[in-house]
Amino acid sequence: MKETSVLCLLFLISLLSCTTNQARLTVTPSSSQFFKGVFVSLSCEEDDSSAGWTLRRNTSKRNTSQCGDGWGTSANLSCDISYIVERDSGVYWCESREGPISNMVNLTVTGGSVILQSPVLPVMEGDDVTLLCKTKTSNLTAAFYKDGIFIGNESTGHMTIQHVSRSDEGLYKCDISGHGESPSSWITVTDTTTPPPTSTPPPTSTPPPTSTSSPAFTSITLPAPLSLPLLSLLSCVGSSCVVVLLVLLVLLVRRCVHRKPEDCKPEPETIYSSVKSNHRRPAAGL
Repeated sequence: MKETSVLCLLFLISLLSCTTNQARLTVTPSSSQFFKGVFVSLSCEEDDSSAGWTLRRNTSKRNTSQCGDGWGTSANLSCDISYIVERDSGVYWCESREGPISNMVNLTVTGGSVILQSPVLPVMEGDDVTLLCKTKTSNLTAAFYKDGIFIGNESTGHMTIQHVSRSDEGLYKCDISGHGESPSSWITVTDTTTPPPTSTPPPTSTPPPTSTSSPAFTSITLPAPLSLPLLSLLSCVGSSCVVVLLVLLVLLVRRCVHRKPEDCKPEPETIYSSVKSNHRRPAAGL
């Protein structure tokens, strides 16, 4: 029983070691959409800087690359984009030398005159979510849409969804008459019984089908990053299995070494009965 408890404890420790030192990617200003030309800073927040986190991205114009490789200026655990442009639209995440990645955020940059400011990270079920439809100069009356369906007009450009639930998860956009339509942004709602995901990427700009009346919407294909969390998880499970097997082997060897020699010898009574039986068999044949 004691050996079983030790094995369980080691197994849990090995699993926990796979989920520690996870970074959290934050965006400043906190928005998923930006006008062309603004300053944006992305940071990998973590507890252990020894993990060596690197900010990476995947865009529709270029394959996966890291901060400083033709875009952004790297400083400690942050990456500053002094003048963001449309080609900077894409999915961003933090990646360590060991392989695990942080949450992913999808940023959209538009050269148009309207954007929709919405939560960058997943929101908890039951929270209030505020959407802001704005131009570069002011907030005007805006029409809001979810998954291509009209959901209301707001004279101030603000729409608050109270006590969100999983049914509120979807693709949102807005339109200001005379100025145009914003790109679309996906809002993720997380169940209150489970913490927000740290290594599972949120949907990009292409989850559910949207209305064909969204010309500013750009599809982004992500070949490599989405498989990184799965590879990291499989690596952790494989490491855990190796640890458990090694511990089992050590315990079995120790048990055999400490076993008393008498336990390996046959009982004298058993040997006597066997010999006696062998002597009686020839007499029965006569």
